[in-house]
Amino acid sequence: MANYNGPVCRLCRREQQKLFLKGEKCVSNCVFDKRNGVIPGQHGLARRRKVSDYGLQLRAKQRARRLYGVMEEQFRHYFEKAERSQGVTGTVLLQQLERRLDNVVYRLGMAASRREARQLVSHRHFAVNGRTVNVPSYQVRPGEVVSVRDGHKDKKPIENALDLIQGRPVPDWLTLDADKKQGTILRYPERHEMDMFIDEQLIVEYYSR
Repeated sequence: MANYNGPVCRLCRREQQKLFLKGEKCVSNCVFDKRNGVIPGQHGLARRRKVSDYGLQLRAKQRARRLYGVMEEQFRHYFEKAERSQGVTGTVLLQQLERRLDNVVYRLGMAASRREARQLVSHRHFAVNGRTVNVPSYQVRPGEVVSVRDGHKDKKPIENALDLIQGRPVPDWLTLDADKKQGTILRYPERHEMDMFIDEQLIVEYYSR
């Protein structure tokens, strides 16, 4: 997750939402489930109190930022770009996050988590239209093909992730050829195809205040 090196399970507990930052472990051995989503800290549940409008907006922004593994400055850049674009600002923002190469690798099922996908991309395991791309934030476009590079297709993390793909179906804006270990971007994702627990309107309000 970008430059964050702390315990990721703590982030899920803080956001009161499973962000699936550790892949298979989030399903089979999840600290969030074991601790019943208790907020981290000395007093846990006792820390809960009435949250202000600003607090709700902040949590919505932090939840989205942590889900996609983006640091604050880059997340603000995405928002500013979405604000200048045509269309609904919140939806355009989420589309930019979904179109990150590391997220697409995760959505295609070739990585167990976005965090793992980011590492695999950085280590030059993937190509876009046959050209090696090692920038996790690369924005894919309709018609582009994301594939595992020749000589890298037997990597254990990729094989393991593809074995788990039945539990995480590929969204309709992507297609996957599991045998060739490649996927094609058909179109931009629509709002209902992105994570529904993100409240993009609160994020827009946070940056517009």
